[in-house]
Amino acid sequence: MSLSVSSLVLRAKQLELEGIRHLAGRIELVDVIGQLIHALQRERGATSIYLASSGQRFASERQATLESVTPIEARLRELFEAQLAPEAGASARMLSLMAWVVLDLDALTSLRAQTVQHTVTAHAAVTAYSRLIAGLVELIFHVADATLHPGISRLLVAFVHLVQGKEAAGQERAVGAQLFASGQCSEAEQQRVIHLIDAQERSLHVFEEFTDPTLRGRWQQSQLTPNMAQLERLRRSLCTARAGAKLDTALSESWFEVTSARIGEMENMLVALVHAVRHDCDAQIRATEQDLQDSEGLLERLRQNPPRHSHAVDRFFNDAEQSEAPVLSNLPDGLKDAPGAGAGSALVELLQDQSARLSRMESELDTARRALHERKVIERAKGALMSRLGLSEEEAFRALQKASMDHNKRLLDVAEATLALPDFAFASQVRPPER
Repeated sequence: MSLSVSSLVLRAKQLELEGIRHLAGRIELVDVIGQLIHALQRERGATSIYLASSGQRFASERQATLESVTPIEARLRELFEAQLAPEAGASARMLSLMAWVVLDLDALTSLRAQTVQHTVTAHAAVTAYSRLIAGLVELIFHVADATLHPGISRLLVAFVHLVQGKEAAGQERAVGAQLFASGQCSEAEQQRVIHLIDAQERSLHVFEEFTDPTLRGRWQQSQLTPNMAQLERLRRSLCTARAGAKLDTALSESWFEVTSARIGEMENMLVALVHAVRHDCDAQIRATEQDLQDSEGLLERLRQNPPRHSHAVDRFFNDAEQSEAPVLSNLPDGLKDAPGAGAGSALVELLQDQSARLSRMESELDTARRALHERKVIERAKGALMSRLGLSEEEAFRALQKASMDHNKRLLDVAEATLALPDFAFASQVRPPER
């Protein structure tokens, strides 16, 4: 087909359809990554109690978590391998992230052996699991950031931030379980728990903003349960204890139970979000296929019903039916329903509708992209503070917060300024909080 408006419209529709189908194929990858994160979070929590109690608690629970991780990990490796095919369309960044994840997955065997031999501390084990999970979360970030459909993008933004909130909740479970199981309070670990609670609230706020209204209501209702009240009581007892004070080791199991129930609710929400994304992808595919079918029908009608002006030309040059010279002019109202007029206006309407829809998509995509961009900039600024000033993650975030309040600027502006500062001006501009 030679170049024409109609051929361009058709090709645009075809590419749109290919893009949605490609995205639908990535949803399984996101789903399995989410499943593995959940299984590893539970293994991390059980391992934390096992090591902190010197193997006296959670030995069987830890073994059960290992058995649940194995098949999910195998499935993820299969999906990673499938991304090597050219038709999968994986980017260089995506493959690099996968390589980083596989490297840490390979290291799990050694970490588990060290756990059995009690040659690794609970803190070191929690750090190792959290590092692996961070790579998996980054992969989900990458998929969400590449989405070009606003409704689906909004759900994926909600998904990413719920995953981040859930990971902060998982780290809180592991750190708190470690404290209770050890039987002694640590100020550094207390501060880590407080930071993780704050991180959850920030991520869950974005999740509520971008998620489906039904899921938002369901989540808000889950925050009013007796389990949440019990979690708040345990949090208070943990965070208000004096440094070095004795903790009731029996509470480690209660802590694990209530935090696991909350994390389980988050996992249910993630499953619902994956279902919603799949539903939206299927709906988008059906709608685009219908648009494509209608466009092809439109082209056929255009071929069968030339514009009125071409009929006038035919009559003018027909010796047996000569008429006035054809003049191209605006169609009068009475002729708007004529076959040629209908076909022509339908094509214009198609282009106008597509243009308006793309404009709405760009507006909604901008909102989704801004949310992802802001989170990435803040995370990069935290990493820069940790690297340049030797701060922990929570200290780095508190430093950014303090600079934001001191200078009366948005957290994003402070993070961007932090990344732009040269080394010699860095420490003076963003002062770390006093320890």
